Amino acid sequence: MIKKIKQLAGLFGFAILTGAFVFSSCNSADGNTATTEQISSDSAGFVSIFDGTTLNGWESDTAVWHVEDGAIVGQVTPESTPLKTNTFLIWKDGTPADFELTAEYEISAEGNSGIQYRSEKVEGVPFGLRGYQMDIDGANTYTGQNYEERARCIVAFRGQKVTLPPVTDSISKLAKNNVWSVAVINNSLGNRDSLKAKINAGWNTCRIVAKGNHLQHYINDVLMCDITDDDTTNRKASGLIGLQMHAGHIMKVSFKNIKIKEIK
Repeated sequence: MIKKIKQLAGLFGFAILTGAFVFSSCNSADGNTATTEQISSDSAGFVSIFDGTTLNGWESDTAVWHVEDGAIVGQVTPESTPLKTNTFLIWKDGTPADFELTAEYEISAEGNSGIQYRSEKVEGVPFGLRGYQMDIDGANTYTGQNYEERARCIVAFRGQKVTLPPVTDSISKLAKNNVWSVAVINNSLGNRDSLKAKINAGWNTCRIVAKGNHLQHYINDVLMCDITDDDTTNRKASGLIGLQMHAGHIMKVSFKNIKIKEIK
């Protein structure tokens, strides 16, 4: 994956071990049986990318991001200068390819945020990113889905297992009403409301698993969306990680215990 993670693993004394995965199923709220995978993993092999006290190793608009009570906090208050564009706290120490990332988060009711990955910087937009994102919002309308920032838009809603087929048309033609119109739904992981019920009002855990063209988002160990990206024109194999603050919101979002490990 990236040399920096291996160096950090040695520094913190982690042994690289394979996590143990446990799968189970649940029924959707409408009574139809839908397979919802759940995951439990040993923490061995994960490396912390947030030291709990500073933003060392990250870059951002410091008017928006700070550390508070052992957590990274992004905040816009009524007295703050409104954000003109989405802004990201960007991890500087690697561009991961195949990895698992875990974190805990808490978001205010009106908040809109997310965790960006396999992303690239946007020219002319300070701390702007383009790429895959695990969506997080305070109303839990979108939490868990995969939204590709500044690209194909919503490529998988919460509860969907999809394939993104190869395309030849431009993104502007195929991204309709903020949704990737050619995504093929293969299966249901549960309806949106049944999965929403798995999300807490306070702190939640989240996990991103990216291996090759297979991308999975988990909230509180419940699989929320699953993508196989066969779109060789638009998909990304590696890139930056970032935490989002969405423009247009008075909000607060906090992240802690952010860890990553390489998948081989």
